[in-house]
Amino acid sequence: MNSSFFGDMLQTIADRGRALMARDRRPPSEQLSANLVDLCEQVLSGRGEASGVALASEILARYAELTSGSRVAFFESLASKFGPDHQQLEAAIETWRAGATDVTAAGVHTAAEPRRQELLRRLNLAPGGTAALVRMREQLLDALARRDDLAAVDRDFVHMFSSWFNRGFLVLRRIDWSSPASILERIIRYEAVHRIHGWDDLRRRIDPPDRRCYAFFHPALVDDPLIFVEVALTREIPGAIDPILTMQSEPVEVHQTTTAVFYSISNCQRGLTGVSFGNFLIKQVAEEIAREYPKLTRYVTLSPVPGFAGWLRRELAAETSKAIKPEDRDALTQVETAGWWKSDTQALRDPVLRAAAWYFLHAKTRNGAPVDPVARFHLGNGARLERINWLADTSENGLGQSHGLMVNYLYELADIEKNHEAFAQQRTVVASSAVTKLVKTPAFDLTSFVG
Repeated sequence: MNSSFFGDMLQTIADRGRALMARDRRPPSEQLSANLVDLCEQVLSGRGEASGVALASEILARYAELTSGSRVAFFESLASKFGPDHQQLEAAIETWRAGATDVTAAGVHTAAEPRRQELLRRLNLAPGGTAALVRMREQLLDALARRDDLAAVDRDFVHMFSSWFNRGFLVLRRIDWSSPASILERIIRYEAVHRIHGWDDLRRRIDPPDRRCYAFFHPALVDDPLIFVEVALTREIPGAIDPILTMQSEPVEVHQTTTAVFYSISNCQRGLTGVSFGNFLIKQVAEEIAREYPKLTRYVTLSPVPGFAGWLRRELAAETSKAIKPEDRDALTQVETAGWWKSDTQALRDPVLRAAAWYFLHAKTRNGAPVDPVARFHLGNGARLERINWLADTSENGLGQSHGLMVNYLYELADIEKNHEAFAQQRTVVASSAVTKLVKTPAFDLTSFVG
């Protein structure tokens, strides 16, 4: 109700602003230039509130009509013409040098802010402005793939969104079969990990007593989720995704469950890439479930390994590899053959699991973080790499990305902060002995440790 009232109020202000501008005696071409850049300069020129909101609405409406080439030209103008005022910045720096105080430091901070940030603030005042700017960022990301010179514009979007979508503004809501159809449709559309095959499939995931779905919402986007997580309540830590996704399975009696499994986390708004919600989501959902079912003892994920197949392919192509034992190389090349997983795979199991353990424990980016993005996310949240699961996802996507592997990350509530600090400070990959032993003992018996 409050969001609706605020939106209606902004719409009223915008309508009044348009009326004021319509009564202005200056020629329309001077009042509302066809050039978006000129309009942006006008909105920054300090107009009154009503006309400023109306002008922001006009800018966003005209932007929405641009073709892809014109959008890139607009982003180029934002990059070249709406950065910091260099003269003001130089003057502020000189003032600070003459007397380094909190006041002069604040002057440098103010002068260093790109004009783009204030432009985004003013555009955000338009009715539907937040959603329009999120869509604008999506299109900027498309352009950024080919235009590194637009990176400064993107940084300003991320900076502003990080404030506007602060955790304090987010609302956690449970999604169930009684949720509005518009939200349920979006859950089907936004699912990014395990595709939802229609309404029956969705109902199996959110309606039974052993299933949960939670999402974060923002008041400015009303019923459009930012991120959601699907949860299964199980008796044991799962080693494969099919038993969770199958529509033929019988629900588990909740009083028999011991484990909450986060098996799918989907970001819904591509324009908010770089703004983190998932860490807050998992922790808050864990707290919600713990209050409802205090007898649950474990909180784990069943996570994909999106980078493993590509990484292994590159290691096999190299003349030498620290990650691959010479005696494993021939076996590992077989996972590139069609239908390999349908035959007797026992000879492939151990070599693949050894390579995967090395991938998680030792394959790093330039800044020392794990190369696997899902691992970075969960380890950064304080989870422990608990188990690597063999042929846990035999879907086309699972085989293509990870040769069927999935992993369990364990959220031990008492250790989350300690694990998070170890990862943040030393990039330590906290892993169970079941995982670390895979890279130490080639002949290790994996049966009791790996699903």
